[in-house]
Amino acid sequence: MNRMIAFLPLMFLAGCGSGGGDAGDKADPVARVRIAPATMGATAEQTIVYGATEAGPGGERSLIAPAEAIVDRILAPNGTAVRAGAVVATLKPSRTTATDLAKASADAASSNAAYARARRLRADGLASDADVETARAAAETARATLANLGAGRTGMMLRAPIAGIVQGLTAKTGDQVAAGTTVASIAVKGNLRAHFGIDPAIAQRVKLGQPLELSSVSGVSHATVAVDGVDTQVDPTTRLASVYGDVPAGFDVGPGEALRGSLSLAAQANGLTIPYSALLDDGGRSYVFVIKDGVAHEQDVSPGSSTGDRIQILKGLAAGDKVVTEGGTALEDGMKVAEQGAAR
Repeated sequence: MNRMIAFLPLMFLAGCGSGGGDAGDKADPVARVRIAPATMGATAEQTIVYGATEAGPGGERSLIAPAEAIVDRILAPNGTAVRAGAVVATLKPSRTTATDLAKASADAASSNAAYARARRLRADGLASDADVETARAAAETARATLANLGAGRTGMMLRAPIAGIVQGLTAKTGDQVAAGTTVASIAVKGNLRAHFGIDPAIAQRVKLGQPLELSSVSGVSHATVAVDGVDTQVDPTTRLASVYGDVPAGFDVGPGEALRGSLSLAAQANGLTIPYSALLDDGGRSYVFVIKDGVAHEQDVSPGSSTGDRIQILKGLAAGDKVVTEGGTALEDGMKVAEQGAAR
């Protein structure tokens, strides 16, 4: 009997514990989010392009090797500001050029002597005017040949024809360059053009005069200019077409510096769009959260072009679908949600 009486309080406590557990169950969590509908509309494609500054029309001069030569010294490497007449590099004759110089010098000396002799004979009545003219022409040709070699036996100096910035100098000391090779160029500071590579198919849609947003890669300088040139011919090295725009005065870049550009292409046909903030990414997989009956459902999508704060969705959504635009990063598939600002 005593054992039964002692057991009754334990049964009572057990019963109380069971009833307390039911009363303490918590409701499923509800996430507070902002939503917006997927809508139909036209979108414009924003294209990012990369390139560099180059000398504008008439703003560049080339330094050309007049004969086959060896680079002896480089006095002004790329990026150096030089005045007109400054020596950029010195060259010395190659073996072939040294031989040509010796022959040209000998020919010039011989033809000059022949010309002087022809004039003396003419004065003595022993040569005709035609003989003198022939000798004169031969002497001038020999002197021109020597001058065209552009070098003395000790070498030649390549001088800047204008004041500007040295660029395009790729040769190194000891390199042999052929006659007619551009060793370097001088770009006038402040007379610059932006040159961007662009996909050939997209280049067909770029129009002269449309806005082109420029920015230095460092992000320090920004400007909006007009497209003033489109070359759809494909560069054999980069496989890209070209787009050009003038670099405005005060834009803090020099010749050959990298640039980033942005082009807004013509509006495309109507398509489904959502706020850009609704699009989420997981290792390259694009998805959104669609709200149905107060529950978030994770949905894979295929994004297209973007413009402003909206992006086109090519696959995965239908017009009118409500997508989460704020609070999506904290959601899980199947989670209950309530819209921020709505009554609880």
